[in-house]
Amino acid sequence: MSVVTFPMPHGLSDAAAIDASFAVHPDFRSHTGGVLTMGEGGLQIISKKQKLNSRSLTEAELIGVDDAATQILWTKLFVEAQGYPVEKNILYQDNKSSILLEKNGRDSAGKRSRALNIRYFFMTDQVKKGNVTIEYCPTEKMWGDFMSKPLQGQKFLDFRSLIQGEQD
Repeated sequence: MSVVTFPMPHGLSDAAAIDASFAVHPDFRSHTGGVLTMGEGGLQIISKKQKLNSRSLTEAELIGVDDAATQILWTKLFVEAQGYPVEKNILYQDNKSSILLEKNGRDSAGKRSRALNIRYFFMTDQVKKGNVTIEYCPTEKMWGDFMSKPLQGQKFLDFRSLIQGEQD
């Protein structure tokens, strides 16, 4: 019987980069892309058309995070159930408006955001509970773009290497 084993580093952490491309499909729906890593390399990948139309990039980002959030949180709980504590569970985003809404919920919502369904503030509760930390990642370093946008050249090669866990 063959068994594949992986070294378990101390200070285990999840990191996910979730991004959205606004209104890119023929029916003007947005596209969610993201990568969840644990250590080096992609553990889970998401690339899918969003189920509803959004009115702004910020709203598309919130929908994308909602689509991927359950997987991110489930992975953390699963790893901890195996006896390995997860010290950090970080969600990287490149849209500062969506970060504010995810961290502060309705407190950051203006008149245009009022129409957002309450389910898209699920992440706000998870931040308050300490289950996930949301951090800003500059657009040029957002490796979630690999699954949400067509990339070319060096950016494609760099993100592919990161997702595949290749060392420099």
